[in-house]
Amino acid sequence: MSPIASSAASTLNRTIRISSRKSQLALIQTYWVRDELQKHFPDMTFEVQTMETQGDKVLDVSLSKIGDKGLFTQELEDSMLQRETDFAVHSLKDLPTRLPEGLMLGCVTERENPADALVVHEKHKDKQIDTLPEGAVIGTSSLRRLAQLRHHYPHLTFKDIRGNLNTRLRKLDEGGYDAIILAAAGLKRLDMSDRIHQIIPSEISLHAVGQGALGIECRSGDDEILSLLKVLEHEPTAHRCYAERAFLRELEGGCQVPIGVNTTIVDGTLTLIGVVASLDGKRLVQDKIQGPVGEAEDLGTTLAKQLRQQGAQEILDEILAENRR
Repeated sequence: MSPIASSAASTLNRTIRISSRKSQLALIQTYWVRDELQKHFPDMTFEVQTMETQGDKVLDVSLSKIGDKGLFTQELEDSMLQRETDFAVHSLKDLPTRLPEGLMLGCVTERENPADALVVHEKHKDKQIDTLPEGAVIGTSSLRRLAQLRHHYPHLTFKDIRGNLNTRLRKLDEGGYDAIILAAAGLKRLDMSDRIHQIIPSEISLHAVGQGALGIECRSGDDEILSLLKVLEHEPTAHRCYAERAFLRELEGGCQVPIGVNTTIVDGTLTLIGVVASLDGKRLVQDKIQGPVGEAEDLGTTLAKQLRQQGAQEILDEILAENRR
């Protein structure tokens, strides 16, 4: 047992309560966290408490119309603030960049492939994203994916799709769509990698902030829980995601804004690429920045300011005005 694990085990003797959404993917991710912690702390008890969030309940309205402030997290956060649970496991892309007072991002786990994936109806199994026929109906609930794909493939038709991953796949298989776009990481975690027809290149669609990583949220200053969670921290992923989240936070964007990113770390240098696109895909502002991994958040903030000066702010203002109608 590591010194950190030993320290945490010596101070935590109570049952640790983990909050999670009820969806299949959320539970798979939460149970993975629970089981990994159990390996490090075999004498402790970890209990999962499930709950529905607003985003799970409202399925007949597009995400961009509902808003993004805690859409998939508020109920979990309330349970922590009320001390009913000790920490929550999120898909990091769902966790707002500004957290409620009293809560913090305590841990970022190692990232799965953060790319978007094309899943096609059987009749298009010989096609790729760039060879789908004109008018083919593509399902996505993400404005980020929508805007970037419209930019590259204006001849395709895009249609909103909601529901959990299994529901979306069923809608595709029943013929409601010619193809849908999903996160590759989610498909892999659900043991559905065989449904991935094509990994969308980053040159076509930059991924969502935090996509592919898990973010574990806990109460600020809860040193006992923090020392426990740190055994799961993956430092390179954390640096990448902190840069991405700082970029998004500076632009004040959320799931209703087409903002995409890509990050890499090579020999201690972090490279962050960011994009802001108009909803119709006709305007796309993109740039990149490089610097030491230790300056990850500063790099994200600086890149956001650069894009603002290049026209991103005008795009964001137009989208905000549209969403208020």
